[in-house]
Amino acid sequence: MEAEPALDQRQLKRARIAVAAVFCVHGAVTGNFATRVPWIQEHAGVSAGQLGLALAFPAIGSSLLMPLSGAITHRFGARNALRGLLALWTLGLALPALAPNVYTLCAVLFVYGASSGMADVAMNALGVETENRLGRSIMSSLHGMWSVGALIGSAAGTLAAHLGTDARLHHAVAAAALTVLGLVACQGVLDLRSAPDEEPPPRFALPPKSALIIGLVGFCAVFAEGASLDWSAVYLRDVLDTSAGTAAACTTGFTLTMAVARLMGDKGVDRFGAVRTVRAGGLLATLGGVLVVWAPGAAVAMGGFAMMGLGVAVVVPLAFAAAGRSGPRPSQAIAGVATITYTSGLVAPSAIGGVADLTSLMVSFGLVTVLALGLVAGARVLRAGARPREAVGAAPARQS
Repeated sequence: MEAEPALDQRQLKRARIAVAAVFCVHGAVTGNFATRVPWIQEHAGVSAGQLGLALAFPAIGSSLLMPLSGAITHRFGARNALRGLLALWTLGLALPALAPNVYTLCAVLFVYGASSGMADVAMNALGVETENRLGRSIMSSLHGMWSVGALIGSAAGTLAAHLGTDARLHHAVAAAALTVLGLVACQGVLDLRSAPDEEPPPRFALPPKSALIIGLVGFCAVFAEGASLDWSAVYLRDVLDTSAGTAAACTTGFTLTMAVARLMGDKGVDRFGAVRTVRAGGLLATLGGVLVVWAPGAAVAMGGFAMMGLGVAVVVPLAFAAAGRSGPRPSQAIAGVATITYTSGLVAPSAIGGVADLTSLMVSFGLVTVLALGLVAGARVLRAGARPREAVGAAPARQS
């Protein structure tokens, strides 16, 4: 892609703040939606099984349509593409609460997920290019800002639910506000455009081999993350016989640990490199998994879940960074990694439940511990994410 003229440090810092704000807005949509799922279930009149089916459709939509993001960026430029795709995602927040039955709920959640995935690829590609220009790691903190946005959105949704606000009104207002904030944030991101003679990327294509290998490392991290988020409270309640409040606090603590670790993770990556950081994180997550499996009480298990959160927090940001530098088409590679990680997030909760039904939750988290150890073995494939390849002011890499 052609890029803007060389930017000075002040302009690059503005671009970093802008893309961080985009990540925050993206996360806030997820937080607002997640807290009102019970209201949506009741309004649509769906059973728990039907809701579980419907909640698979966002991941399906994301996985199928994420590859389109590169073609959209090629045609309209990175800034305009992100502006449009992010607006589709924020406005899509208003759709699920309008669904009157399971069929329409599945349809709107497919659209909701598709817009999320395409915006996700576009903003991560811009994040990688901003990191390249700055000459230091920022991807971990960008994903940390996504977590901050999710927490803010969750707080807003919790307040709306507590006040008994109709989710249709809540989500309409939130969608409008987040759309405005997103459009403002997009004004400051890098404006990258395709060269006139550059071949457009394929609308749909299999991810490159390098992205598949990187994606497997992301798969391990997201599996541990998804299992902990969805099952940590159940684990404390059913295995360790704790109160509902203590169980819920474990999940909240895990989420906060992830957010803080991502916000601070760039310093570790710049100092030690991506490979050593992920290896250390993998060891920490593995030890955390061992503590969870063998915990004699709630405090030890909560500490184990916190260690898993710390250990896996920076892996996905580094996987996106490595994918963005792994070949001539960053958007295609990032879409490939995102597809694999989205699939992991979809598979993890049901896999943990299936193994628990056949054996026990302790065995399920033994599986999580083994996958966490896989981060140690696979860390070297993230070497491309260790250090931005371009110094400030250098000619940017070609993107698609």
